[in-house]
Amino acid sequence: MKKILLATLIMSALVSCKEQNADEEMPALNDEQVQEMAENSGNGMQEPSFMNYGAPVTVDGAMTAAALEKKFANLKEGDTLQVKVRGIMESVCVNKGCWADLKMGDGTASVKFKDYGFFVPKNAAGKEAIFNGIAFKSVTPVDELRHYAEDAGKSKEEIAAITKPKITLSILADGALVEKFDNPDVIIPEKKTK
Repeated sequence: MKKILLATLIMSALVSCKEQNADEEMPALNDEQVQEMAENSGNGMQEPSFMNYGAPVTVDGAMTAAALEKKFANLKEGDTLQVKVRGIMESVCVNKGCWADLKMGDGTASVKFKDYGFFVPKNAAGKEAIFNGIAFKSVTPVDELRHYAEDAGKSKEEIAAITKPKITLSILADGALVEKFDNPDVIIPEKKTK
């Protein structure tokens, strides 16, 4: 919606420029000014549309990734925290969409999906997402880190350079909302039969 509002403002500015003398300059608008104009108009910025994966999730009450990063600082290995967090997916498994990395202030949180019951679009890196689930700290062993690097399309040299386990900020999500975009590439997991 921010892009639409910005495009509308730019188009309005261009049309009004035609009506002004060539000698007059029109001031440029930056993103902060557009945001402020929207907030001051009383309408605010409209939520983007989302696609739901897994259990139903709403946007209401979602904390920012930055707020979750602060909560992670106080967690010890083995502690859990029920969360609904909103942020940008930095990367997504390119093979199935079976994991994602959620961008946080200085790092990322690794997001996996409960019982592999759903996947997110493989081409959703850079998109906004809301994940609902359990947050925790864990130690990820070297072989698992190498597997993730392979899934992310890293080179053999980059994969071989992984030699130490990593303390990981993790989320086990039971549902997700992903910013709506054209042609999401999603694999539907097969139902497990007992």
